[in-house]
Amino acid sequence: MQMPAARTRQDNRTVLDALSRCIAACELCADACLDEADLKMLVPCIRLDHDCADICRLTAAFIARGSDHTAHALRECIEICQQCHDECAQHSHDHCKRCAEACKACLEACRAYAS
Repeated sequence: MQMPAARTRQDNRTVLDALSRCIAACELCADACLDEADLKMLVPCIRLDHDCADICRLTAAFIARGSDHTAHALRECIEICQQCHDECAQHSHDHCKRCAEACKACLEACRAYAS
């Protein structure tokens, strides 16, 4: 995945906003999962929430500073956001549904930014 040489601030803002929303949704989901009665079943969800939030933070930092490694981070971010979406989409909790939506929007924004 080759990154274009120059991006406008608006190009960056769109993907950075999606990444930020995904971080918040994942952190909220992980925390809310801890309060659910079926906690043991939600362990994979919590772990993916944390992984997704972390890769989104890294990706946002790389994009913001124009890192040469942005393309690598985007690939990982897209992959982990997809996994987190798929996991959260399996659960009926509102926080999981909101997280799945944020992950989907984030991976789409990352794909658009990368292309």
